[in-house]
Amino acid sequence: MASLEIQTPTDPEKRHVNGECYEVGEDELSPVEEVRLTVANTDDPTLPVWTFRMWFLGLLSCALLSFLNQFFAYRTEPLVITQITVQVATLPIGQFMAAVLPKTQFQIPFPGLGSKKFSLNPGPFNMKEHVLITIFANAGSAFGSGSAYAVGIVNIIKAFYGRSISFFAAWVLIITTQVLGYGWAGLLRKYVVEPAHMWWPSTLVQVSLFRALHEKDDKDEKRITRAKFFLIALVCSFSWYLFPGYLFTTLTSISWVCWIFSKSVTAQQIGSGMRGLGVGAISLDWTAVASFLFSPLISPFFAIANVFVGYVLLMYIVIPIAYWGLDLYNASRFPIFSSHLFSAKGQPYDITAIVNGKFELDKVKYGEQGRIYLSMFFALTYGFGFATIASTLTHVGLFYGREIYERYCASYKGKEDIHTKLMRRYKDIPSWWFHILLAVTVAVSLLLCIFLNRQVQLPWWGLLFASVMAFVFTLPISIITATTNQTPGLNIITEYVMGIIYPGRPIANVCFKTYGYMSMAQAVSFLNDFKLGHYMKIPPRSMFLVQFIGTVLAGTINLAVAWWLLSSIHNICHDDLLPPDSPWTCPGDRVFFDASVIWGLVGPKRIFGSEGNYPAMNWFFLGGALGPIIVWLLYRTFPKQSWIPLINLPVLLGATGNMPPATAVNYNSWILVGTIFNFFIFRYRKQWWQRYNYILSAALDAGVAFMAVLLYFAVGLENKSVTWWGTNGEHCDLAKCPTANGIAVDGCPVK
Repeated sequence: MASLEIQTPTDPEKRHVNGECYEVGEDELSPVEEVRLTVANTDDPTLPVWTFRMWFLGLLSCALLSFLNQFFAYRTEPLVITQITVQVATLPIGQFMAAVLPKTQFQIPFPGLGSKKFSLNPGPFNMKEHVLITIFANAGSAFGSGSAYAVGIVNIIKAFYGRSISFFAAWVLIITTQVLGYGWAGLLRKYVVEPAHMWWPSTLVQVSLFRALHEKDDKDEKRITRAKFFLIALVCSFSWYLFPGYLFTTLTSISWVCWIFSKSVTAQQIGSGMRGLGVGAISLDWTAVASFLFSPLISPFFAIANVFVGYVLLMYIVIPIAYWGLDLYNASRFPIFSSHLFSAKGQPYDITAIVNGKFELDKVKYGEQGRIYLSMFFALTYGFGFATIASTLTHVGLFYGREIYERYCASYKGKEDIHTKLMRRYKDIPSWWFHILLAVTVAVSLLLCIFLNRQVQLPWWGLLFASVMAFVFTLPISIITATTNQTPGLNIITEYVMGIIYPGRPIANVCFKTYGYMSMAQAVSFLNDFKLGHYMKIPPRSMFLVQFIGTVLAGTINLAVAWWLLSSIHNICHDDLLPPDSPWTCPGDRVFFDASVIWGLVGPKRIFGSEGNYPAMNWFFLGGALGPIIVWLLYRTFPKQSWIPLINLPVLLGATGNMPPATAVNYNSWILVGTIFNFFIFRYRKQWWQRYNYILSAALDAGVAFMAVLLYFAVGLENKSVTWWGTNGEHCDLAKCPTANGIAVDGCPVK
């Protein structure tokens, strides 16, 4: 195929199947413009996919990424190596294998099935092999998260609480939490994969890159080819990251307000991009732009606009009023932006003092130390998280309820676009595959909770309850992700519910959260990859097996690396006991540990209930549930106003759900870059956007990933660093200080 350009939907197209040409009518084209501009309406079902090259490179990349991502996860600046790196690196390797491997065919006997022909080299390295290798790699990076979520439970048990868990119990916990969601995800495919309007924006960057790497442009075109553009952008990204990644790290957060007001606590609270409101803060580091919210180039503008409104509402309206205007909950005694836990006097809370020998809350010690306080930002972030969960249910019910019901009634008889029709040529996955997988996973999880309960604390009924919660939320959250590229999480609501039902047991709470949250997240990732396979015309059974095998392999390697590091690095994760220049501070696990204290050890009743300081936050549940109803009524009243249904409250209210550990500079940069590319360039330079937008996103990711790995092995292993003003952080040290009179904190002025 000569070009990535897809003809405009006003003219019929042609699709090629087995060399025959068919007219594609206008009603068969995707209703989503971005999909029409990016995804090919063709397929070649004769291309081999289960090749030696696919299995060798896929398993190798999965193992390598799972090892590296788990290794980096403990570091102060954790690096997540995603599938983009493997996607680019494996192309020349696959082509080399196609050139050198023998093409001899072998006869392999299969009992009862006769013999099958097999060759190490069935022909040129093709795009479908490449897609499956990338799916393997995606599993190795835990679908963009870096490592398996349940490894965090092992980390806090061994590193923070100083207790023990067996390797077998940890392995079962990790694998079952990773696999549980696959069962019901398969049952929901026809609702969120096959419909054309469920377009999963993040998959388009992959489609665009695959086509750029494998397809050839017209030689007579004067414009730069996609492959050449990708290479140039990759080299530029690779070269530039040397500065924010090593030589000039202050570029990660350019907080110029702090530079001007170097002695003002309030000014630095306002201007700090890492510890404050981030007014004027910006980043020239792509990792800061694309982290937490992923690449802004692949999010539709209406989703960016919703995130912007939600971010401004919390950061620049609610927080300033609550902190400086009303001093709610004595907010001025604590930093304005922090995830740490505090005592009433503004000092860090001594968590270890309130844990007894049974790994439960010591109520006497807790009474002596007093209630736990949160920063104003941390408390309101939880409130907005409550609203997000409630609004997700009402939003999907009102705006998508009828459509979901019609899909359920019509099943496969509904209208299909060209991509769904092309996929009908392949054998579908039998439903019993998913039923058996779901039954086995639940059974093994129950055995873990019953026979190894002393290690995980989670009762059998807690597991079943978590599974039901995850299943209920999987469909609405999948719809949100498929249309907006934003995924509201279940972590807050699962923590809250278990904390009320079963308080005082921190490990039971995080296990419940992981089964409830991760099984839903894995289901969404599974569906996202299936949509990629849908666009790339990959046989569904191949997709399923590759993803399942990759998930089990990656989880096993994640645990092995974690066990090794936790056993070999003295005082790992304890930044107060480590040497000053040690990188093993575990920032993500610190937040996970704090959450286990809030929701599991102390319990929500002593934080957000009658015995706590923040019961008013529960009203956010009601507000979140009512918000979509108001939007829906406005749309029904003014049906000609097409912008009204674009008000997506789950996205708007959940905009700051990644803060912390995300900071203001991440959001500022993400919103700015996303607006430039997906509003201005998309509107005024659409041909450029169509041709290069997703290619640029992939090149930026790949360039940064390659340089980050190179920097680690070149200078990171031996802790070689450059010391000058430009490598001394963002220069907002006073942003962490309280503003109340008489509160003494190290490194802060006392009023």
